[in-house]
Amino acid sequence: MPSAQRYIEIMDTTLRDGEQTSGVSFSASEKLTIAKLLLSEVKVDRIEVASARVSEGEFDAVKRITKWAKANGCLSKVEVLTFVDGDVSVQWMMKAGARVMNLLTKGSLNHLTHQLKKKPEQHFADVAAVIALAGKKGITCNVYLEDWSNGMRYSKDYVFQYLDFLQYQPVKRIMLPDTLGVLIPSEAYEYISEIVSRYPGIHFDFHAHNDYDLGTANVLEAVKAGAHGIHLTINGMGERAGNAPLASAIAVLNDFMPKIKTAVAEKSLYTVSKLVETFSGFRIPVNKPVVGENVFTQTAGIHADGDKKNKLYCSDLMPERFGRQRKYALGKTSGKANIENNLQQLGIHLSDTDLRKVTQRIIELGDRKEDVTQSDLPYIISDILNSNANEDKVKIENYALTHSKGLNPSVTIKLLIDGEAFEEHAQGDGQYDAFMNALKKVYRHKKMELPLLTDYAVRIPPGGRSDALCETIITWRYNDKEFKTRGLDSDQTVSAIKATQKMLNTI
Repeated sequence: MPSAQRYIEIMDTTLRDGEQTSGVSFSASEKLTIAKLLLSEVKVDRIEVASARVSEGEFDAVKRITKWAKANGCLSKVEVLTFVDGDVSVQWMMKAGARVMNLLTKGSLNHLTHQLKKKPEQHFADVAAVIALAGKKGITCNVYLEDWSNGMRYSKDYVFQYLDFLQYQPVKRIMLPDTLGVLIPSEAYEYISEIVSRYPGIHFDFHAHNDYDLGTANVLEAVKAGAHGIHLTINGMGERAGNAPLASAIAVLNDFMPKIKTAVAEKSLYTVSKLVETFSGFRIPVNKPVVGENVFTQTAGIHADGDKKNKLYCSDLMPERFGRQRKYALGKTSGKANIENNLQQLGIHLSDTDLRKVTQRIIELGDRKEDVTQSDLPYIISDILNSNANEDKVKIENYALTHSKGLNPSVTIKLLIDGEAFEEHAQGDGQYDAFMNALKKVYRHKKMELPLLTDYAVRIPPGGRSDALCETIITWRYNDKEFKTRGLDSDQTVSAIKATQKMLNTI
């Protein structure tokens, strides 16, 4: 590492602070999976995995994580939030196999006075007793100053009185949380600069919340001010408006702080983001920086044209850094360049005249607020050009779906491929699974490989009746490319079958 670079520790607290997102609760096995991915693939320096004393489920999760971490030589990277409660948290830590505690203490006089109803000296003595006990048990201690940001605003003398005390305690890190997400960037810089210069021998972490949508900006200013570590969560999960998001903060530090170094692997950020989205049920907004579905999608035709000519609408925030790919949306603002980019990805080439016709049709569909995807293009082209090939080469002629209580669902299908008929029967975990199993049998006869189904989503109109149309959107991966097909029907399985027929003709 060049001597001019300064290393910043990244502590991910998705499994502790992030789990405080309303309605989110990870199982023990889900926590273990996320912990492994964060340390092994994303390569964060530390993870905060739970709060002590919360529940038996938390205890089980921590035991699983610490067992794995110990076997893989990274137990010192696993941290647990603990409390000033005598020996209770310390005993919990020992039983769970954890060896790093993040002690939650009061960082503002307001919290100390009205929540604990104690004098500073009383609190300091209680804190010192827990730190001493942890040391005797071989537990490393970090200290949180809860509500530190308000402490610096309204009771700075108390904060410095506490830090003067802590600098002589055997603690490894002091952690400065903006607990209520109230700081603006200039304050984050001012407060941390003052503390780092006053206590040059202490390691300080900054913990940002996002209540004013300033979490990432405050992280940037904290690092500029000399913070030694920062706390982040996947997808910005956390209480209220959440915490500073891992992906955004890493991208900002990498692009705007050349003298800063972290160990985080950018290419793993999207993978862990999608995994946590699945486990938590906490959907990522499509426009969320770095990990949102639409953030590397160009919609305006002029942007696609500029990208084609000299990457005029690209920045350093390139999708390939995060294992993603730039896309070009199809709709009423699409120009020829957008459509050409999509056609090239499909291996389709059109004359200028035909391309203009297809462009006009896509604009018309966009005006009617109809979604157009890359996989729709072959059908639009077939319709526009009035070719003789506008009949499907693959047609699902007939099918019989059976679902009975206590029996595996089964399907019988009759399929026409270039006029040749095939009939197969199969069972599955559900009707659509049985249908796909029958389809696979047909394609084995033809010695053809089907795409991999990577996502399956069903949508119905808000307030829809039981007989309302539902739209099934299936994402497929074929030849290292992803595409989507849609089906519409009042029966969910039938709409999925219609989407699958589109897929069979697309490939």
